[in-house]
Amino acid sequence: MLGDSVARSQRIADLQAPHMKALCDFVVQLRQDVGDEVSIPDFDPWDGGTDAEILFLLEAPGAKAVQSGFISRNNPDETAKNFFEICAEARIPRSRTVTWNIVPWYIGSGSKIRPASNGDIASGSSSLARFLGLLPRLRVVVLVGRKAEYAEKIILPLLPGIQILKSPHPSPLFVNNAPGNRDRILKVFREVAATLNNEEV
Repeated sequence: MLGDSVARSQRIADLQAPHMKALCDFVVQLRQDVGDEVSIPDFDPWDGGTDAEILFLLEAPGAKAVQSGFISRNNPDETAKNFFEICAEARIPRSRTVTWNIVPWYIGSGSKIRPASNGDIASGSSSLARFLGLLPRLRVVVLVGRKAEYAEKIILPLLPGIQILKSPHPSPLFVNNAPGNRDRILKVFREVAATLNNEEV
C-alpha cells in the first residue's frame, strides 16, 4: 500500500491524530539528536501509537521504510508482507500494537541494508528508555530477531514485570529458508494474542 504516493500522503496526514503526537515529537527530537546524515522513518499512525499494548521491536528500518517514510507492515517488501500476514493470522488487533527498531535509522546504502553492528545497537538503543516512557498501556514486548534481543537488559529494569517474548525475524531469508520457520513466528504471535485475551496458549 505504501508504495503508492496517494497512500503515503494520507498516512502523513494521519500523523496529526492524537495517539501519534507524542511519538511524532519523539521522532523529531531523535532526528535532531542524531543529525541529518541518517534517515529515521515515522511510526505508522494506522497502528496504536501511544495507546499500544504490544511493542514489536525489530532490528533496523529497511530501504522501503526509508522510501515510504514509515515503519509499517504496509511497506512494499516481503518482510512487511510476512509481518502483516502473520499478525492477521494470529488475530492481533493492529490498533493495540506499535512497531519500532532497536536501531531507529537506516544503516544501509542504496537498496541494501547491512547487519547492525554492536556500535549501531548501542547508539540506537540509547533512546529506548525515552520511547518506552511514551507507552503507558504497554503489556508485552516482542523482540523480533537476534539483534533486538539486546534490548531485554534495557527494558527489564525500566519495566519490571513486563512480558517479553522473542521471535525470529519475518524476513524472507528466514521464513523461506526451511519448512516450519513461519510457524515458529506464528506460535510467538499467537502467544501475544492469547495474552491480550487472558487466555492460555
